[in-house]
Amino acid sequence: MKLIPEVFAARDEIQRIRRTIHAHPELRYEEVRTADLVAQRLEQWGIEVHRGLGKTGVVGVLKRGTSERAIGLRADMDALPIQELNTFEHRSQNEGRMHACGHDGHTAMLLGAAQYLANHGEFDGTIVFIFQPAEEGGAGARAMMEDGLFAKFPVDAVFGLHNWPDLPEGAFGLREGPIMASSNEFRIDIKGIGAHAAMPHNGRDPVFAAVQIASALQSIITRNKKPIETAVLSITQIHAGDAVNVIPDAAWLAGTVRTFTIETLDLIETQMRKLADATAAAYDCTVDVAFNRNYPPTVNSSQETRFAAEVMREIVGAENVNTAVEPTMGAEDFAFMLLEKPGCYAFLGNGEGAHRAFGHGAGPCMLHNPSYDFNDQLLPIGSTYWVQLAQRFLAHREA
Repeated sequence: MKLIPEVFAARDEIQRIRRTIHAHPELRYEEVRTADLVAQRLEQWGIEVHRGLGKTGVVGVLKRGTSERAIGLRADMDALPIQELNTFEHRSQNEGRMHACGHDGHTAMLLGAAQYLANHGEFDGTIVFIFQPAEEGGAGARAMMEDGLFAKFPVDAVFGLHNWPDLPEGAFGLREGPIMASSNEFRIDIKGIGAHAAMPHNGRDPVFAAVQIASALQSIITRNKKPIETAVLSITQIHAGDAVNVIPDAAWLAGTVRTFTIETLDLIETQMRKLADATAAAYDCTVDVAFNRNYPPTVNSSQETRFAAEVMREIVGAENVNTAVEPTMGAEDFAFMLLEKPGCYAFLGNGEGAHRAFGHGAGPCMLHNPSYDFNDQLLPIGSTYWVQLAQRFLAHREA
């Protein structure tokens, strides 16, 4: 492993930053303390700071030389509404809130890179450090872009990095094309006519219609979608009625849809509306379908992904870089940035939890887990990756 010596030497300082952030988690669009810490550190290192994009977002700009070439490096800052089970010293001091996805580590790694690049980095161009709020369901990336992120700070490409427990400690995983799925929610409301359960012919049963719709929706996956296209349609809620002997007036069901392409998503939504309308009508009920598209698929551009993999190999060796990592049906709002700019989103292996040798609750070290903790051994690896990625990108006319 080839780490930058100065980055490795600063690992204790960056670890303290990471653990401070972990101890004071803030939910989406509430990252005031975290944003203050980030801004103060960037200013301390002489980096130009801009605040307020996406409400609590922070942007650092470091420019040298005369080149107009620019690269964006993004880290997320928000925590989750989870009660932490860990008992170590840096556990959450904010009840019901926890850094259970490693955004504390992501922020610390990018700060480690910013510190080195401000003091030692050699490059010709501009590095835009993007510290984003509200990745966890708040679409903070989109909010920053709506506030003019790329208009005010234009970049040629943008890159993201997320720790990943399914990978060995310090190994990288990435792939060209879709790496994470779109995230979408639906709710189908069925209205009928209530009646006594002993005399169902006097009503129009919305519960029976809801059950038929729930069953029919799976035919979209098995009979409408191409078998080679990946998609998930999960019904997670069915609600109706208050008494066992009364057919209610209404029922509703809801769930999630995940896809790797917009085309497949379009197909599922279209067929869902058709099936719901036709099935409800067959039972003399009416229906309303609400389909919300939350995050699009996260799709890596080929050129930037190959470039990122080259940088990774130089740091950890080819044997520790998986360029065909299995995509996940989880979602990530970095996808919005990749809709506007070419770039690459990658994973950095967090290991299997051995770094939590004491003071944690039961359970594996998986994301969104109350006993999760970021692996601090990754800090100099991630920071080195950001530094070398930026320097090499700006040293070439093309990535």
